[in-house]
Amino acid sequence: MRRPPLSDLAPRARRLGPVIDAVLAGSLVGLALALPLVVSAQTPSSAAWPAPSSASPQGSPATASPAVRLHRQPAAGRVGVVAENTLAGPVEVLLTADGATPGSDPPLPARATVPAHGRTLVAWLPDAADSTVTLALQAVPGHPSARPRDVEYAYPLRGAPLRIAQGFGGGFSHRAPEHAHAVDFAVDEGTPVLAARDGTVMQIEAGMSGHARMGVAHDDLARANFVRVLHDDGTMALYAHLQRGGVIVAPGERVRRGQILGFSGNTGASTGPHLHFAVQANRGLRLESLPFRMFGPGGVLRFAQPPPD
Repeated sequence: MRRPPLSDLAPRARRLGPVIDAVLAGSLVGLALALPLVVSAQTPSSAAWPAPSSASPQGSPATASPAVRLHRQPAAGRVGVVAENTLAGPVEVLLTADGATPGSDPPLPARATVPAHGRTLVAWLPDAADSTVTLALQAVPGHPSARPRDVEYAYPLRGAPLRIAQGFGGGFSHRAPEHAHAVDFAVDEGTPVLAARDGTVMQIEAGMSGHARMGVAHDDLARANFVRVLHDDGTMALYAHLQRGGVIVAPGERVRRGQILGFSGNTGASTGPHLHFAVQANRGLRLESLPFRMFGPGGVLRFAQPPPD
């Protein structure tokens, strides 16, 4: 099924399209820093982190991720390592080094929480370590102190019958903690995807097409086009496998329950058109999916709990 002709959304979609494209293109550029400090950083993801991306040769611009960047802050006899968060919601970061860093304050590895569109000093390094140590930054979306509330979520699809392709603990791809309580709704491509709860758009991807190999290390490729919405209690809803260009909200936008976020697709690690929906929370540098209640087309939906490992 092709995307329905929604005359009320067409002007807004045309208006936001170039903005979204610009945001995505700009995020891939990062920030060029002519530093002796060698760093690598990764985009917040809901998967276990793969090996850090390749670091820049010493003396060349530092590698920056689309979402979290590292900055060097020189001071007398030491250098501060600052994490910058470009997302519209908090992230937790872990700074590690490939060798000994005597004199670092605090000692590495060091954790920190960076607010939305904010910067946080993660650690101080002595000048000697600044030129010899390779650093890596891991980042996970969400605040580690999130306290989920018991909320009934709305059905996240407009005009689509209830067809569940995979539920809690599905053996195909819902066994890992970040997906154990996810639900895959089988739905025709182009179906309007609705916000299941009020929140703030924290992160989007809209420019990917085609499919990714199942089990790919980089989870951004696995879920392809998506919208992540931050709720007031610190939890986050993930709406994944959307159409290329099928996101009509922007990061930082406040959305209401029932508002159209985008349109369903069949991108990423997907074997058929569907919407992957999950409610997640950061449990200390690890995303976990949470069980949720939802009111569907025929009443309250009851999802069986995943089987024990």
